[in-house]
Amino acid sequence: MSNEIQTWHYGLVARWWAEFNEGGSDVAFFQKAIERCGEPALDAGCGTGRLLLPFLRAGLDVDGSDVSPDMIAWCTAKAEADGLSVNLYTQAMHELDLPRRYCTVVLCGAFGLGGDRSTDVEGLRRIHSQLESGGTLVMDHHVGKHDVGSDTMWQIPENLELPGSWPEMGDRRRMSDGRELELRTRLVGVDAAARSIVREISVRQFDSGVEVANDAYSIVICSYSAMEVENMLIEAGFGEVRVNGTLEVQDPALDAERIAFEATV
Repeated sequence: MSNEIQTWHYGLVARWWAEFNEGGSDVAFFQKAIERCGEPALDAGCGTGRLLLPFLRAGLDVDGSDVSPDMIAWCTAKAEADGLSVNLYTQAMHELDLPRRYCTVVLCGAFGLGGDRSTDVEGLRRIHSQLESGGTLVMDHHVGKHDVGSDTMWQIPENLELPGSWPEMGDRRRMSDGRELELRTRLVGVDAAARSIVREISVRQFDSGVEVANDAYSIVICSYSAMEVENMLIEAGFGEVRVNGTLEVQDPALDAERIAFEATV
């Protein structure tokens, strides 16, 4: 794990992603972006391959990178099980240094995680350096309710108690091997000045109803307004930046503030 990055995509959490984080209509959105903007492409923050594996099955030339070796290991195993060949790299975004250049970089659900503004801008710079001249970064971003404008101040409830308590009931699901995983999250920290939060995740594993393992990790999540992201892209060296509006995803009620950026070298 990079010393500068605090994320939770390890151990049983990575297993949860591998087992249950699949599909979504945004796969088609990003696949069309690659087909339009060109190959080869990079899925930066590819995780266990929710987007990457469908890209490969469609015959696209796409590499993957992720900060978590555990996520990369699961992605590798899933690709091999499907008979797919893929180049995968365990690298944090702000340390990205890959052997080839790309026409398209896809960044989905990974921006603003684990670091701070400096690491996020450096990550965009590194992506810029991986793109061919005329290449395009296509990324999504969730604009939170506190982020209407770039100078909006967070209002933290006076009665907010941290760390928050764990929910009584977690999300328990059966894995492909018959065992079960249960996921819970809670809020453990808020930094109003940095407009970031820290959330903790717990994943417990059950075998025949008996808990046999438990992993817990924390993640830093930074919030940015759409204008701030646009300015960060320009700061990172991108020229034209376009905002594509809300993505059409499976549950629009949960993703009503999810927008897409296209930034060109």
